[in-house]
Amino acid sequence: MDDGAYQLALRRSDQLGCVRTAGQVRRERADGYRFLLPLDGELTLAQDGREARLRPGTGGLVTLAAPFRVGVVPRPAALRGVRPSGAGGPARAFVMTIPAREMDRRLRRPSPVATGLDLSAGLGRVVADMVRAVGEERRALSAPQFDAACDRITELLCVIVAGRQRPPAAPGHLAEVEAVVRRYVREHATDPGLTGAAMAQDLGWSLRQVQLALQHAGTTPRELIREERLRLVRDRLRNPQDRDVTITDLAHATGFSSASALSTAFRRRYGVSPRELRHAAH
Repeated sequence: MDDGAYQLALRRSDQLGCVRTAGQVRRERADGYRFLLPLDGELTLAQDGREARLRPGTGGLVTLAAPFRVGVVPRPAALRGVRPSGAGGPARAFVMTIPAREMDRRLRRPSPVATGLDLSAGLGRVVADMVRAVGEERRALSAPQFDAACDRITELLCVIVAGRQRPPAAPGHLAEVEAVVRRYVREHATDPGLTGAAMAQDLGWSLRQVQLALQHAGTTPRELIREERLRLVRDRLRNPQDRDVTITDLAHATGFSSASALSTAFRRRYGVSPRELRHAAH
């Protein structure tokens, strides 16, 4: 398994049950997370002294850096032979592998174990619908499209996980400001003049409001802008249609001041230079 890449697969009962021991953790040193989204049947998930039963409408997140156990709850004998439906049928679940860096940098810390996530309504349902859609369309997606979709899923999943750790009294409007700011940055990331102050002025808020909302989410205007620009660069480097675009032109087209500024930020974020990634992709 490539621990540095997103993976998403539909697993059935005989593929879901697994135990990751302390010995395996020491030997393999895997670095990432597993997100489980049950579609049918019922699973048990245990890690770090916590245990939960996962049914359709719930989800679980575990780290590969610690022992865990996933089990399949046997179907009651009275229901055998009956067409699967919800928690009563044979187990099926989407299993998504997320590189550790993609969650840790968003949360500003290693993610806590999260079991029994509510995916039946609100943002949780949005995440569940996105996972199902990407899983079903996996073969129709290019590598850049798949990574971009998984980035969005991970971003929203981090919002859910972080929300469980925040004090209940946290101001609700900050989440709304954060969502609007993130959307604005996605739409204007290529503007070289994009800054926190310019963004706040355009949106009609104070810079302090924007900073507070993003601080609550574990980031800053500058970091959010840089991250979105680096994603654009990564996707274009993998796109065969942009193979002849120079790194300098790519830097200017995505809001960076120079090719060297892009290369420095890109290597710090992805561990390789833009040229190295382009060479590997093509």
